[in-house]
Amino acid sequence: MIRAVIFDLDGTLLDRSTSLYHFVVDQYARIIHNAKSIGMERYTNRFIELDHRGYVWKDRVYQELIKEFELPLDWNELLADYTSGFSKHAVPFPNMHEVLERLKNCGYKLGIITNGFGDFQSSNIEALGIQKYFEVILISEIEGIRKPDPAIFLRAAERMGVQPQACVYVGDHPANDITASKNAGMKGIWKEDAFYTEPLEYDGKVSDLLEIERIIEQWNFGIKPMK
Repeated sequence: MIRAVIFDLDGTLLDRSTSLYHFVVDQYARIIHNAKSIGMERYTNRFIELDHRGYVWKDRVYQELIKEFELPLDWNELLADYTSGFSKHAVPFPNMHEVLERLKNCGYKLGIITNGFGDFQSSNIEALGIQKYFEVILISEIEGIRKPDPAIFLRAAERMGVQPQACVYVGDHPANDITASKNAGMKGIWKEDAFYTEPLEYDGKVSDLLEIERIIEQWNFGIKPMK
């Protein structure tokens, strides 16, 4: 019986790609364009390429951009602008609030496990307005442990007072989210992302967050969802 649903943040609840694009366009208009004449599309595309879907921290991204485009700017100031301003552009995936509300009302315990810096991810969660739904929020910098280590999944289950076998984890990354959560004894629901190759093994797959509730209900009634 599933009693708890734990979510990844970036790429699962937060539409990070859209959020990042909106931030970069805004920062370009406010700072970059005034410093040097560079085409917005050229700059934005290069930023997103260097960012590598968030797996390269922005200190390195800005240093490389300043080097490539010969920008008369301080990367520390650009980074500070990013860390303080990204959350203003946070965009949720469709139906995010509705699915969290429905799961909460159905009696499921809800949690988040996300890799990243504590203040930065906390500000994004606050910007989405979703803190009220979650019993636990584990951010890797604060916890001193990060996905795909199974220990962070086990820690979340312990804090929620449920066994790992009664938890399902929802995420977009095949290794860090699905394989890792299953290694911790949880069920894994993959939120489809065309950027990634499908996980070798998952328990459920969704393209829309609203599909999660149906899959969990099927499990709890002994019905095996179609993959």
